[in-house]
Amino acid sequence: MKKTGFLYDERFLNHETGLMHPESADRLRVVMSQLKETGLIERLRLITAEFAETRWLELVHGKDYIERLKTHCLSDETTFDFSDNRTCSETFNTASLAVGGILKTIRMVMDGELDNAFCAVRPPGHHAESGRAMGFCYFANVAIAAKYIQANWNIRRIAIIDFDVHHGNGTQRVFESDPSVFYYSVHEHPSFSFPGTGRIFEKGTGPGKGFTRNYALLPGQGDKEYMKLMEVDLIPVIDQYQPEIILLSTGFDAHYDDIMSRIKMTTKGFSIFMERIMELAQRNCQGRLISVLEGGYSLLRLPELVSNHLKILLGEPPDDYPEDL
Repeated sequence: MKKTGFLYDERFLNHETGLMHPESADRLRVVMSQLKETGLIERLRLITAEFAETRWLELVHGKDYIERLKTHCLSDETTFDFSDNRTCSETFNTASLAVGGILKTIRMVMDGELDNAFCAVRPPGHHAESGRAMGFCYFANVAIAAKYIQANWNIRRIAIIDFDVHHGNGTQRVFESDPSVFYYSVHEHPSFSFPGTGRIFEKGTGPGKGFTRNYALLPGQGDKEYMKLMEVDLIPVIDQYQPEIILLSTGFDAHYDDIMSRIKMTTKGFSIFMERIMELAQRNCQGRLISVLEGGYSLLRLPELVSNHLKILLGEPPDDYPEDL
C-alpha cells in the first residue's frame, strides 16, 4: 500500500458562499462523511493545513491583489471581482490555508514521507489570475505549488495535468512562457463552457511554446473520448516530457450527474483515467504525484469519485459503481 497523504482541515469549511452556490462547504462534508463511514480515512496519512506565508503567495499574485483581497474580506461585501466569487470574513484565511496546506504536503512528498497525496481543499484555484479572482477561485493553488517546487528543489520538469471540466486559465497564464512546466488541460470546449479559454491553438509563447496543450471536448462526449485522448495524446506527450513530478488539478465536474457541464463521464471512466495517470507517474517520476481538488459539485457523486481517486493513489482497486446513463 502506498503512503498516501490526505490534506483536510475543518477550517476549509469556514469560507461561506451563501445559499444555492455550487462551491459550498457541503462538498467537503459529504466527502468526509463517506471516508469515515467506509473506514478509508484510516488508511491515509492525515495532514492539517497551515497558513501560507505571503512570500509564497507572491510567487504568482501581486502584493496589491493580496492586500485587496485581505481588506475586502474585512468588509461587509459578499462578492469579489466577479459575482460568482462569493466572500465572507473568513475567505482570505481559508484560501491562505488551502495554499499553505498544499505547500506542506509538497514538502512531505519531496522529503519522502509520502509517496503521493490528495489535497481536499477549498476554495479551488485554477481560474485565479495574478491580479483577479475568477470562477470560485482566489489564489492559484496549483500554480503556486509548482512555483514553490521550482524555488525550493532542483526540479527542471513539472507536469500539471488539469482535468477539471473547465479550462484552468489562471494556471495556463502563469506558465505559458515557461518550458520547465508542461501544462496539459482536458476540458469542455470553450465555446460552450466557462471561462471561454483553452482552445487547441493556445500552445504557449516564446520559450514555452509547445509546453501548453489543450484538448477540448464537445458537449455530450464522455468515457470513450477521454480514453482515446489519453492513448493518442496525453500519455505519449507526458512520457516524452519525462516530468520529475506530476501535479493534478483534479476536477470531478465532468461527471454526467454534475450540473456544471454537459460532458458525460462516468465514475468508472474517472477511475480508469486516474489509473492511467498513476502509471504515468510510476514510469516517469517514481510515483511522485500530488492531486489538488478543483471542481466537482454533485453532492451525490463527489464522495464516490473522491473515494475511488484515493484508493487508486493507495494502490488499491477502485469500487465498481453501477451507472444508470
